[in-house]
Amino acid sequence: MSGSRMSPWDAIIIGAGPAGLAAATLLAERQARVLLVDEQPAPGGQIYRRIEHVASRRPDLLTVLGADYAHGADLAKRFRASGADYLPESTVWQVTPEREVWLSRAGRSARHEAQTIVIATGAMERPVPVPGWTLPGVMTAGAVQILLKSAALKADEPLVLAGSGPLLYLLAEQCLAAGARLAAVLDTTTAENEGAALVHLPAAVLKGGLAYLRKGLKLRAAIRKSGVPWFRHVTKLRIEGTDAVAGVTFESRGRTERLDARLVALHEGVIPAQQMTRSIGLAHEWDAVSHCFRPTVDAWGNSSVDGILVAGDGAGIGGARAAEHAGRLAAAEMLRRLGRIDGAARDRLAQADRRALAAHLAIRPFLDRLYAPRAEILEPADAVTICRCEEITAGAVRAVVAQGCLGPNQAKSFLRCGMGPCQGRLCGPTVTSVIAGALGQSDEEVGYYRIRPPLKPITLGELANMDAAE
Repeated sequence: MSGSRMSPWDAIIIGAGPAGLAAATLLAERQARVLLVDEQPAPGGQIYRRIEHVASRRPDLLTVLGADYAHGADLAKRFRASGADYLPESTVWQVTPEREVWLSRAGRSARHEAQTIVIATGAMERPVPVPGWTLPGVMTAGAVQILLKSAALKADEPLVLAGSGPLLYLLAEQCLAAGARLAAVLDTTTAENEGAALVHLPAAVLKGGLAYLRKGLKLRAAIRKSGVPWFRHVTKLRIEGTDAVAGVTFESRGRTERLDARLVALHEGVIPAQQMTRSIGLAHEWDAVSHCFRPTVDAWGNSSVDGILVAGDGAGIGGARAAEHAGRLAAAEMLRRLGRIDGAARDRLAQADRRALAAHLAIRPFLDRLYAPRAEILEPADAVTICRCEEITAGAVRAVVAQGCLGPNQAKSFLRCGMGPCQGRLCGPTVTSVIAGALGQSDEEVGYYRIRPPLKPITLGELANMDAAE
C-alpha cells in the first residue's frame, strides 16, 4: 500500500482503530479510492495496538491480553488485503469543512482532499485530577496497558490501580496474567451508582448485553481469587509525595486508609475525543449521564457538516466491537453518497451490522449509570492542578470566574490554560466543569474550548517541506 495517488480521494478515513479499519476495508472492497491515515506505525488503534506483531510473534502475550484483543488480528488482516491506501505514522493537524485533510509525515506536510471523510479517532481517558496526580510515578491505566501491548513491559514495582470502569478490571486481570504485582485495587464506584444502575440491568440482559456482564463478573472474580487487596467505594483519594509517588491515602466505607506506593495507575472511564470534531465546527451535544460532550450524528454517522461522518467511540462510547459495526455503517452510507449504491442497497448492506451494533450497545445504559463520574474528579479542590501543561489549578480558574470570566475561552485568555502542547485535550473537560460549578450553570451552558489548528504541534520545517505533489 502507498499514498502515491493524487487527491481527491473518494474517502479519507482518519484513525486505524476498529471503526476506521472496518470503514476503510468495506470501502476498498467496493472499489472506492480510500485513504486511511493514522498516527501509529501499524493498524489497530489503541484497543488493538500492535496486534499484528503480537498475533504472529508473541502467542504468550496474546494469551495474556485475551480473546477480545485477538479479534483485532482478523480485522487488520482483512484491511491489509482490501487494497485501501494507508499512511501510517501520519499526524493530522487540520481538517476543514471543505473536506481537506492536512497532515505531516516523516518531516513533510501534505494536503489531501476527499469527497467524504470519516473521523474515527476514538476516545480518550477522562482526566482524573486528584491531589498528587502530576507526580512522577502516576500513569493512566491506558498507558500501562499500552506498554504491555506495544513492548510487553509490565510494572517492576507493585502497582496501585485506582478508579472505576471496565478497563480498570480488565487491566488488573491482564497485569495478573502477565505476572505483574498489584499492590491494591481502589474501586471508586459509588454505592449510589451501583443501586441506580440496577434499573437498566434487565434490558441489558434481554437485548444482548449478557456476554459483557459475564465478562465483567469473570474479571472481578479473577481479582478476588488473586488475593489482591480490593477497596470498594473509595473516596478522597490523595497521592502523596514530593518528587515522586510515596503513597496513597483514601477513605473506603468510612475508614481512612494509607498504602505505601511508588506506582499508581488512574482510570475513570473514557470520553469521546473531540478536538478534531470541534475544530471543524461540527455540532456537539451534551451527554448528562456520562458527563461528556459528543458530536451530533445520525444513525449512519453523518455529522452536521455535509460529507463528514464520525464513527466509533469518537461519536459516543460503545466499545471496540460496536465501533467496528459503526465503521461499516458509515462506509455503507459513504458508498451511497458516492453513488456506488442506492439507499435501498445501503440498507440491505447494513442490516447485519445494524443488528449487531444494537446488541453491543444494549449494555451501555447499565455501564454508563454504574460508572457515572463523581463530582470529586469533575470539580476538584482549589489546590489541585487541572491544566498540566500550564500548571493551572482549579482554584485559579475559580478566581478568574469571580473576576467575571464566563467560559473556557475567556479562561484561556486569563490563564493560558489549554494553550500548552496538549492543546486543551486534558484540561478541557475539567475546566468546563469547574467553571460551570462556579457559575451555578450546567456544563452544556458553559460550553467548551474553541479549537483551532494545528491540532498537534508541528514545526515550521514541516510546513516548509509541504509536499508540492499534494
